[in-house]
Amino acid sequence: QVPLVESGGGLVQPGGSLRLSCTASTSIISIYTMAWYRQAPGKEREYIATISKGGTTMYKDSVKGRFTIYRDNAKKTLYLQMNSLKPEDTAVYYCNAPNSQVPWGQGTLVTVSS
Repeated sequence: QVPLVESGGGLVQPGGSLRLSCTASTSIISIYTMAWYRQAPGKEREYIATISKGGTTMYKDSVKGRFTIYRDNAKKTLYLQMNSLKPEDTAVYYCNAPNSQVPWGQGTLVTVSS
């Protein structure tokens, strides 16, 4: 089984919204700090948001106030609500547990363009 599967990406106009999902095959989402990352074309993968086991969230400055990370432990799913999307948010988005050995999923592509 693939540990993490991201979904929910797509093409959206600037100012639009998307909700990404990251579904786990185990309980890692409820027992680890989890994070969303993204990798834009030609750039390295970067962290954008984390949520601790206790629910404390942190965001990269460029997404603060626009993105919200949250999880549903019963559904073993991590979410990223993205509002007020900008062209510079275009990237492949991934979830993972920071500093873990969990394999990366395939990611989900978000394209923000008019």
